[in-house]
Amino acid sequence: MTFSVPDFRRKWSCRGYMSARAAIVTAAIGLSLGLAGTAEARRHASPLDIFGIAAPRPRPAVHSAKIPLPRPRPEEAPKASDEAPPGADDKPLADKPSADKPAEAAPPPQKQASACRLALTEDIAIAPSIPDIRGPGACGGEDLVRLEAVVLPDQRKVTVKPAAILRCTMASAIADWLRKDMVPLATSLGSPISDLDNFDSFECRGRNRVAGALLSEHGKANAIDIRAIKLANGQSIGLTDRALSRDVRERVLHSVCARFSTVLGPGSDWYHEDHIHLDLAQRRNDYRICQWNVWDPLPQVAPLLPAERPEEAPPREVAAKPEAKEGADDEPAEKSSSPEEKSPPAKKPPSSKQATKKRR
Repeated sequence: MTFSVPDFRRKWSCRGYMSARAAIVTAAIGLSLGLAGTAEARRHASPLDIFGIAAPRPRPAVHSAKIPLPRPRPEEAPKASDEAPPGADDKPLADKPSADKPAEAAPPPQKQASACRLALTEDIAIAPSIPDIRGPGACGGEDLVRLEAVVLPDQRKVTVKPAAILRCTMASAIADWLRKDMVPLATSLGSPISDLDNFDSFECRGRNRVAGALLSEHGKANAIDIRAIKLANGQSIGLTDRALSRDVRERVLHSVCARFSTVLGPGSDWYHEDHIHLDLAQRRNDYRICQWNVWDPLPQVAPLLPAERPEEAPPREVAAKPEAKEGADDEPAEKSSSPEEKSPPAKKPPSSKQATKKRR
């Protein structure tokens, strides 16, 4: 099969060829004009938009409200310096966080110390402050300390075993009581104080650990239970020990009732038979409770074994007297006399009246 230009011209006329070329050129010109004048096409409809690719005519513009401008700077105002302070470009501001360093959380404001906290120094007690406690049912409190020891005037330390969690006012009252009342008492006993037996301090519970009872002062960190005060010589002053001198226990009673608003001990209820409860509860008209019966010492029980024989006692074999033996030998001789020597008793004449029996 051969192909030649004359055969092509005879088969495809030039007129049809020219009309097809003209249509292609027209389409190319329309596309170029549509792409080049996109912005103009949005404002006005393109006359050559034969394919409908132009954007629709926009809506009429909405008139926006006028934005108020700031007032002009007064003439008497100081002029702002155009020059930046030296070192401003080199060092970032401390207040503004940089891109490399994230912003740090601001520290919480420090709570101002109370007057009690300022007065309770290390010369009086070793009592570091602890955070406030917010427990269930109004348990806890503010201005709390952990009372570890009380410093006496002679710089000796009375250790609180275990350390008591108390309010600052309660810890200060305990320190004053030991320093001013218990030191003279211990001096009279011949030995300084060394330890304070803490039976219970802060505990979130009801009164006497009874379910459903009112909140105890222990739950408010406003009370302490004490069983004994120990001396340096090893002696223990049990506050409820009936073997201890009654005078010593009465001196302790008078001292605590003068300083604390509540004192409960033996005789108040059976919950406080082996310790003393002290607190600073606030009541109407400054009402105080002091219930502590100082019982008499227990009677001494007779020893199970007999007492030892004294050295000055005479020996047991010489203890019997010989006169007692001779008197014992004469008695049977008198009894061995013949029955003839003894006359029978005379019979009484019968009386006319009958004898009456006696009632027992």
